Amino acid sequence: MIDIGWSELLVIGIVALIVVGPKDLPIMFRRMGEFTGKARAMAREFSSAMDKAADEAGVKDMQRDLRAMANPKQTGLDAINRAARDLEDMDDDAPATKPASPPPLSPERAEAAEKIRDAAARKATERQAREAAEQAAAQAATDDKAT
Repeated sequence: MIDIGWSELLVIGIVALIVVGPKDLPIMFRRMGEFTGKARAMAREFSSAMDKAADEAGVKDMQRDLRAMANPKQTGLDAINRAARDLEDMDDDAPATKPASPPPLSPERAEAAEKIRDAAARKATERQAREAAEQAAAQAATDDKAT
């Protein structure tokens, strides 16, 4: 854009007044306005023609797709949406009946599983007994303090 300040416009106006004269100055300004209007109309027409050509060539679609690909926030949201759709699809595909039981274990694995269950039960019982003893000791301590 042309950078013309008020002082430059004042100088141009004084020179135009002297050169053209006060009688023909309004006519000159009217013609200059008409010329500027025609130039702007031609520029708008050119821009709209270029936009139409870009639309026909699919440039705006490519531009939109490139912007969508370059947007990390949108890409993350797309991944989340895809994952959610996949989970919904999995739920839809799941059978309505109870899932089949796992295949039977080999004898060695069944024995090892039984040992693990027994050890876990024994540890749980020991922990419960220890917690009960600690709770009883804490209750006894509070009873001794109260008396």
